[in-house]
Amino acid sequence: MTREGIVRALHPDLWSRCVVSLAAGVALLLSATGVLGAQSDLEPLFAKWETIGTDKGLPSAKVFSVLVDGDRVWAGTEGGLALLEDGVVRTFGKSEGLPFPVVTALAQSALTGDLWIGTMGGLARLSAGRIDAFTQLNSGLVNDVIYGVAVDGADVWIATAAGLNRYDTRDDTWEIFDVSNTLMHEPWCYAVTAAPSGIYVAIWGGGVVIRERASGRFREHRDPDGEMEIDLFRDDGLVHDVTSSVAVSGSIMWVGTYFGLSRYDGRRWNSYSEQDSGLAGDFINFLASHDDVVWIATDQGLSRFDSETWHTWKRSVTSGFEHRITSGSGVVRSTRRETGPASDTIFGIAIDGDDIWLATAAGLSHGIGRHRDRANSSTTSGAVQKNLVGEWQSNQPRLEETGTMTRSPAGGDR
Repeated sequence: MTREGIVRALHPDLWSRCVVSLAAGVALLLSATGVLGAQSDLEPLFAKWETIGTDKGLPSAKVFSVLVDGDRVWAGTEGGLALLEDGVVRTFGKSEGLPFPVVTALAQSALTGDLWIGTMGGLARLSAGRIDAFTQLNSGLVNDVIYGVAVDGADVWIATAAGLNRYDTRDDTWEIFDVSNTLMHEPWCYAVTAAPSGIYVAIWGGGVVIRERASGRFREHRDPDGEMEIDLFRDDGLVHDVTSSVAVSGSIMWVGTYFGLSRYDGRRWNSYSEQDSGLAGDFINFLASHDDVVWIATDQGLSRFDSETWHTWKRSVTSGFEHRITSGSGVVRSTRRETGPASDTIFGIAIDGDDIWLATAAGLSHGIGRHRDRANSSTTSGAVQKNLVGEWQSNQPRLEETGTMTRSPAGGDR
């Protein structure tokens, strides 16, 4: 009998403990070397999902934008603006003062609490229950088709189909920035973001234009290879000039395009696509970031990336929903869940602590963070506390598949 057999026969408890310790050590080693992700990376970020649609009071199932304001959630839909508060959905349309029913963008002033509303037919401000409309006919708005709104102190920045506007609410003055007075190569401004370093604008066919806060000068980031159909040289700069969204956290700038995602840390560029990373899809509609984490809304699902590990949620090809986790070394784990976002076509994202709200083509989806769900926290939004969206369904994961990618999703030479 071998020494292992003698120990197993005379001391079965000791043998069991040794086996368990050995297994734990192997798992720890695999995690440390990147073969498996850390255990926290492999856990689901959301315990459950629910969706609010027209049956719950939304004016339209197609939701383009979402904003969280404490216990209130605002949703911009194809049929008007909706407010979820204390278990009640209240709607605002043209009869309440909106210039147009299709609401594309939402932003809130930290100074006044006013809600700024971008539509396909003008800009609106909701203040103290009153809606004021701004159009080309009654203001300095350069174009009524609005794709993005950002509030920076007393300034409101508006991305339109014909350029960028700055509205100074202190003295009621307007400025226009377009191809005539900036580095813009095209006038179609698809998104605008206010950051401590400046104002960042995503331009269709024109890359990213930045207005520096300190100097007021403009600078730009373009795709260096100039190819509109392919990314000729990887990680050489912006992945594509057709940009749709930009998000800034600290020194990291994330840029969403119709051909993938770009990350820039001030020195190096990294590009990510569906083929070589955990990205849900290359056609990106919206980005939201905090710290070194970016949330990506695509036309094929939702992704989260922390520069190492990818999490992606989308509908399963069989039934239910897929939660796919891709580690920094390219190992892919996939689980199937009973609940998930209402649609793979996602237009907007709002982060609410451990929770997330998604503007989708089939309703407003709400992901409940696993930690808050376990604690049954009383700090949830009023809309959820009042059971606005009904009871949760079972959401136990089932392992579907495991694979390995051919290229590390971290990309580049970082």
